Amino acid sequence: MNLDNPYILLTPGPLSTSPTVRQAMLRDWCTWDDDYNLGVVTPIREGLAKLASATRPGDYTAVLMQGSGTFSVESMIGTAIPRGGKLLVLANGEYGNRLARIAMTLGIETLVHDSGELAPPDLNRLDEELGEHPDISHVVVVHNETTTGMLNPLADIARIVKEHGCIFMVDSMSAFGGIPLDVAELGIDFLVSSANKCIQGVPGFGFIIARIAELEKCKGNARSVSLDAYDQWQGMEKGHGKWRFTSPTHVVRAFAQAMKELDEEGGVPARFARYSENQRRLVRGMERLGFRCILPHELHSPIITGFHDPEAPDYDFRKFYDLLKEKGFVIYPGKVTGIDSFRIGTIGHVFPEDIDRLIAAIGECRYWEDSADPISSELEACV
Repeated sequence: MNLDNPYILLTPGPLSTSPTVRQAMLRDWCTWDDDYNLGVVTPIREGLAKLASATRPGDYTAVLMQGSGTFSVESMIGTAIPRGGKLLVLANGEYGNRLARIAMTLGIETLVHDSGELAPPDLNRLDEELGEHPDISHVVVVHNETTTGMLNPLADIARIVKEHGCIFMVDSMSAFGGIPLDVAELGIDFLVSSANKCIQGVPGFGFIIARIAELEKCKGNARSVSLDAYDQWQGMEKGHGKWRFTSPTHVVRAFAQAMKELDEEGGVPARFARYSENQRRLVRGMERLGFRCILPHELHSPIITGFHDPEAPDYDFRKFYDLLKEKGFVIYPGKVTGIDSFRIGTIGHVFPEDIDRLIAAIGECRYWEDSADPISSELEACV
């Protein structure tokens, strides 16, 4: 059986996975059997807690939730915040704005600090707001805002939030497992991510890393039956890994294999180093080809990078996309308001040599230029 892919996904997820992760989905599993619940689900939950905090993993638990990552984000917000709670959202892109939309739809009183898509959250404003409004009970931020690829200053935000005694929630959808952090050291109470991001599984479920002492207070908070993280947690605890509703068994088994491969690679530090090298080669190569980054380098993350469209009258993103796809690479359209752009991800089962091949392919696909020659000399210089 051929498990190879026709192209590499250079997106923020779903992303390219290893053949062995895909192969793990070829067996069927029973959702109530101990082989699955005790043998697969429970080790995943325990492993995620250890991945989230090397210092105090016992203070945290992992709640697995069916659906896309946004389902888990809504589960976190809808369960963690009690009726009468007040949420402050730090937004600097589409995914921060989505946090606010979710909270408002759920009827939660919500304030939004929108710093714009090209700037990190305003730390002074955050400190002042929390000081002036002690009724703010919860604060939430996106760790890595994939609208632009900006890595938000999580440690600085966490320090301010905890100084004011607020519950701190983090949407680390595209960063968890690829960027080192310790939720206990940072004081994070709830963190959410998804199977198909830096741990390099496939889409189908997300997870909430929760401080047990805070999750215990959440009974009855949820505005939804299916997205009740407290009830899901209780079901998994009492049922030794049993999901309340139908579990995405094949996806979960693939994730177990992905967790194993993360450990074999050297854990989060090794994966962070690979992603960082991918992104370094990408930016160096793209800039040598004349492309401009959306953000200054100091705000970049190793997850995804935004680039301005070429300033050429005959440039068309769809044509550029299709040419690259023919050469084995799939990139991502831009999302920044008012800026014509595209994005390239550097996470997943992708390695520096893949980025080198991508740069060479882009050099050959510059159809809007008079001479789109192969760039072997430029490629050699950029690595």
